[in-house]
Amino acid sequence: ELFQIICSASEFDNIKVRSEEIEEIDEMKIKFCPLKVTAPVEESSGKCNVLLQAYISGGMNHRGGTGVRIHNFTLVSDTNYVSTNAGRIARALFEMCMRNGLAGPAMTFLRIAKSIDKRIWWFFSPLRQFGPEINEHIYATLESRFGQKVGLGSSPTDNSSFSKTISLLDLSPNEVGQMIRSSKDGKKVLKFIRYLPRIEVSCSVHPVTRGILRFMLHLKPEFDWNVRWHGGAQGFWLWVEDGKGDRIYHHEYILCSKRVHPDPLEIELKIPAFEPLPPQYYVKVISDSFVGSETVFPVSFQHLLLPEHKMPYTDLMDLTPLPIKALQNPKFESLYKNFDMFNPIQTQLFHVLYHTDSPVLLGAPTGSGKTIVAEIALLRMKRILPSAKCVYIAPLKSLARERLKEWRTKLGSNKSLNWTVLELSGDTHYDGKALRKADVLVCTPEKWDLITRGWRNDVRRGAHNSKSKKIHTDKSGNVDNGEHHFVKDVRLLVIDEIHLLGEERGAVLEAIVSRTRYISRILKNEGKKKIQLGTSSPISNKNNSNISEIDYEATRIIGLSTALANPHDLANWIGINTNEYGSNNNRGLYNFRPTVRPVPLTVHVSGYAGRHYCPRMAMMNKPCYAAIKEHSPTKPVIIFVASRRQTRLTALDLISYAAGDVNPRSFLGCDDAYIDAIALTLNDTALRHTITFGIGLHHAGLSRKDRDTVEKLFLKGEIQVLVATATLAWGVNLPAHLVIVKGTEYFDGKLARYVDYPVTDVLQMMGRAGRPQFDKSGVACVMVAESKKNFYKKFLYEPFPVESCLNLRMADNINAEVAIGTIGSVADCIDYLSCTFHARRVKVNPSYYGATSNNGDDLNAYFFETVKKCLLELHEYGCILFGGADENFSEFSEIRSTILGLVSSKFYLNFRSPAQLRDGLQAARKIIYTKLPPYTDVSEGNCKSKENDDNFVHIAFSFPSIMEEAAVSLILFVVSRIHEFDELPVRHNEEKLNAELSKSLPWGPDCTSTIGREDIKELGQTDSQYKDEIMIDPHTKCFLLIQSFIFEIKVPISDYLNDTLTVMDQIPRLLAAIEFLIKDDFMNPGIFDFLCLISIVRQAISVKSVFRDNPLQQLKGMTRNGVNRLRSKGITSLSQLCIMQERDTFNNLNFLFNARKGESSGQMRLMINQIRSFPLATADNFHIEFEREKSSGEDLALLKFDLIFHNSHEYKSEKENSYGTLAIILGTVRNSMLLSSKSLKIPVRNKLLLTKFELKFDWKMANANGGNKNGHMKLRLINEIVRGLDVEYIVPLR
Repeated sequence: ELFQIICSASEFDNIKVRSEEIEEIDEMKIKFCPLKVTAPVEESSGKCNVLLQAYISGGMNHRGGTGVRIHNFTLVSDTNYVSTNAGRIARALFEMCMRNGLAGPAMTFLRIAKSIDKRIWWFFSPLRQFGPEINEHIYATLESRFGQKVGLGSSPTDNSSFSKTISLLDLSPNEVGQMIRSSKDGKKVLKFIRYLPRIEVSCSVHPVTRGILRFMLHLKPEFDWNVRWHGGAQGFWLWVEDGKGDRIYHHEYILCSKRVHPDPLEIELKIPAFEPLPPQYYVKVISDSFVGSETVFPVSFQHLLLPEHKMPYTDLMDLTPLPIKALQNPKFESLYKNFDMFNPIQTQLFHVLYHTDSPVLLGAPTGSGKTIVAEIALLRMKRILPSAKCVYIAPLKSLARERLKEWRTKLGSNKSLNWTVLELSGDTHYDGKALRKADVLVCTPEKWDLITRGWRNDVRRGAHNSKSKKIHTDKSGNVDNGEHHFVKDVRLLVIDEIHLLGEERGAVLEAIVSRTRYISRILKNEGKKKIQLGTSSPISNKNNSNISEIDYEATRIIGLSTALANPHDLANWIGINTNEYGSNNNRGLYNFRPTVRPVPLTVHVSGYAGRHYCPRMAMMNKPCYAAIKEHSPTKPVIIFVASRRQTRLTALDLISYAAGDVNPRSFLGCDDAYIDAIALTLNDTALRHTITFGIGLHHAGLSRKDRDTVEKLFLKGEIQVLVATATLAWGVNLPAHLVIVKGTEYFDGKLARYVDYPVTDVLQMMGRAGRPQFDKSGVACVMVAESKKNFYKKFLYEPFPVESCLNLRMADNINAEVAIGTIGSVADCIDYLSCTFHARRVKVNPSYYGATSNNGDDLNAYFFETVKKCLLELHEYGCILFGGADENFSEFSEIRSTILGLVSSKFYLNFRSPAQLRDGLQAARKIIYTKLPPYTDVSEGNCKSKENDDNFVHIAFSFPSIMEEAAVSLILFVVSRIHEFDELPVRHNEEKLNAELSKSLPWGPDCTSTIGREDIKELGQTDSQYKDEIMIDPHTKCFLLIQSFIFEIKVPISDYLNDTLTVMDQIPRLLAAIEFLIKDDFMNPGIFDFLCLISIVRQAISVKSVFRDNPLQQLKGMTRNGVNRLRSKGITSLSQLCIMQERDTFNNLNFLFNARKGESSGQMRLMINQIRSFPLATADNFHIEFEREKSSGEDLALLKFDLIFHNSHEYKSEKENSYGTLAIILGTVRNSMLLSSKSLKIPVRNKLLLTKFELKFDWKMANANGGNKNGHMKLRLINEIVRGLDVEYIVPLR
């Protein structure tokens, strides 16, 4: 019937039935029509039906035989016309049925469309698509075995042919050969069966609400890729239909590309559920081009438990707005000069915030004044405890910087307060003294998680180390360096956007809050004990008159969020009492409806058809322009898009639409001459063009100067429209009357496909419309794909529950708690897990997390299995050891951290990375010291020549340049391979850019140019990684970006600049982790040199100079010719110039310029100033003292000496003002074993600086490896920011 519908299309009305054709059509109907023809052949639709079926059937004969042979010329012409149009009509009907949710007809029309395209029926052997590659008799034999015959007048209703064909893969080639009666073709048939596109589906179901289920689909391509048959990509239709096969609840088109084959696809779907819950749904994955390629996966709901339906909102009370004077403190009141009254939400929360220490959870729409809510709590803390600290957690760096900028102006510049506000992120570092003096710390979640891991003094207790001796290092080598003690002074923790607990990074927030409450309880108990012992007194009554009688924890937690569906779980978790009755129940819990907004917001949701992303985005540009003209013709407009490319394309289309109107510069709010002058100062070419039409661009690819300029112009109203990437919604507080969300998808580089924004992100973008103090109303237009329109209409203001993501980082968090001593046994681990938000949600929504039910026994079993799986994984990667009766896991096992676990915790690494680093470094060390020419030990030669001299030997130190470059490339290659860079995006076609970039880099994609291909295999690289596919690997891209940074090679596109920043931000932390691992391995030969090489790596990253260049070429303006001329005067090193008097330096450099008096003096003066600023360090007056440590009985010695810094000018540039470090490393002459090491920040002084320094080392180890006669040691001073100033001292062991 559906086939007949296609043939009844009006496109075929002009097909005529001629009397001379009837006989041949009847013959074709009998021979070649497997489907029943429901219309008489005398009608045009009947004739079309026969011709189309005959056309499909004729394509299945590839080797002569009885194929369709049409004798009548008019029938040939009509067949060509019908076949040309029928496929297009079938596709159209398929998409219509799919959009209307008609599962059965959609499947049938897609089968028909593919059959027309391939000229193969879907119920015959799918191998026929390979045409003459397989003999016709084989097709016939297989179809005969599977019970299929042509010309029966009817067809099977199922698609069993594909599954039966795939089942042949279970047979051997000989067995297949026997089945098809051709033993030689068995292997060939199996090869082509493996070419058939097949997707293996697995699905886990997680109830979100009683009406929404989350399907986590795992789609694994199970076929061999062949470019001839599959091209560059294969398309599949994915849909979810009900148990009866009647209704499609979700559909989407997915691509499986050769670039990522056979990596699986991970897809998350939100599917509606209806009560009573049906037994099952079906997930279907159907190839868009291959006939018969269909996968059906039943998703059972048999044991699914739906959560309870609760939507507890707080009513906004009709209260008189509270005046600012309610703060009762003129200093505090001075902060709010721009308004006289708090808004209704702030008024309702004021008493709890300012007159109690209760934890607070506030759920309210964006633009409700939540920042001031946090400030009121901060003022309360400072009023009661002036020396206490507040920590503000922002989910993104951009949001942290916005808050830092605002609070430094508001709190730091306020003369009456003068509070110190510091930012703690991966880009900043402060010493312990600065942190202890701070009043407010603005942090990212990861940074605060890392800091709080070192809050105890006994962080390393329980750590297991197999070595009997310890290397003596400075504080930088310890797990806790004493700079984190200020954590105990934190009395207020503000977590902004706490609803992001349910996103990927939410596990970090969960760890922060759980650890904060643990610390808070300990401090509270310690305070009680001190009061009982009389060693401390509670806060005096005069400062504590407003403290509630309730016994709260030491650290108050304030959570700020959008409206929540499960606020009670979150509230209880942060310390709000939700289980009592009376006035104290739910004190601090406020969850206002999404509609409660100081500035009313009108939302328009519109859907746009189009399967592919880019055409759909282009389709939205004209509606964007129309929305601006309708809703905000003169007021500010922000358009959010998903990528930098879309910012440019959207702006250019808006300009073209404006040009079609009367005034092409209608979006400009200033003079043309003024904006043209500003455009000349901008760096970005596209921005220079669009800004002159009143349209600004804002994305991470712009320079800081360009972004600041655009923001200022938009705030002043000099440009009306701002086209920005979605990160602006979090990062910059720019007001707008109209916000347009142009598309709700973005390209995920890791998954290599477009995925949806979280609903919270869409709400955040919409919240930028109608900001308080700027507007009285706002408008938001959300433009989505047509298939998602109903979803956004229904759920945009019906929030989903916040679920825990702790399971995504469970192993990392457990490892951190073991490392800091919170967890010491399996029982401790279960107790820790039971206190998390994860445990609270498991009790409420067990099916979401895979628990059987929420009764006590099932929950205990779930927690035990979760802990067991996590601990065994940590044990596998060497992060923990089990103690007790045996060293295997048991319910009563003790848990101890290892050096790898400590490294993971201290340096914030994935728990798998330390083992990866250790193995890679061991292989690299082997390559460096066994595969390369051995390093000539000049030190030992000096010892022999001066064995009777009581003085130490001082020589300039450097590794041979070939060895140095090889070692640096190897170490950085090892760093680039670890799990931290797994998610570095490799975007579409970037593998080609990577290949081009690698040609311009000295080390290539795998440093074989410095080491050799055979030696690289020592690092675990396989031959397959040297094919073209290596360029798709994110770790290869990471290594290329590191090289481009060091050698200052231009990257192909601007995206690579931000990727480079992302990579290089992590390198210092990873090098510190490597140094920590090396120091733990101090007794192995070669470790001393290897540790020195880590400092050389830092030096290479800082200096950015070619390894084989003379260090003198670091001087600005110094050429190779200049170096040769200096050598002719006996100056061969940079250190010689650094220790000269300024007059001597001037005389030695003067002849380089060959200039008369006055000429080039400015350039020479710059070079001299640069030389005087280089921080040269030397040592003198060595003295060794011997001692025996009473506790361990070790023979220890103390090397004392004077450390002298010769720099005489302060650094001028921002980079130079970062100082840098001096590595002070002591090792043995023989075997290159490590004795001691310290690192020191290089001080900046205007005169010579001498400081006393000492290193503790193992006397026996030094003597055993001291070389000839009395023995010697090597002391190296390595400057990590300048090449050529490294020195080595041969120190006698006396």
